[in-house]
Amino acid sequence: MAYTYDHPHFALTVDAVIFSKSDEGLNVLLIRRVKEPFKDCWAFPGGYVNIDEVIDNAVHRELEEETNISNMSLKRFDVFDAIDRDPRERTVSVAYYGFINDSNDPIKAGDDANDAKWFSVNNLPELAFDHSMILKKILNVLK
Repeated sequence: MAYTYDHPHFALTVDAVIFSKSDEGLNVLLIRRVKEPFKDCWAFPGGYVNIDEVIDNAVHRELEEETNISNMSLKRFDVFDAIDRDPRERTVSVAYYGFINDSNDPIKAGDDANDAKWFSVNNLPELAFDHSMILKKILNVLK
């Protein structure tokens, strides 16, 4: 049976904030976006949740598709739902974070990322969407 709704729907996305430690301090993994919006800008690995998957699976899928990182432990952090956080449509994101022991493991950008690399949290490029705010909130909790 098909249903119709009187209210518009929003999109659900996930973001994976992956940290590593080095002699220089704390690093975060970013991908360079291939597509608009924010084409060529740096962002967290992530993307849309498919209609037939749960969000915990979606974040692992997106992380592997965009960075080649798999089988890592991720902690669900918070929900980000600013009305204008994505210029394409109304989007709510669930952010996760995790730590990787060896940032020398091969990272291979894929899917809708044309580059992936580690940045010091103290020397970041401009980030897409609301990712600067997400990172700041996670770092405040981790302190």
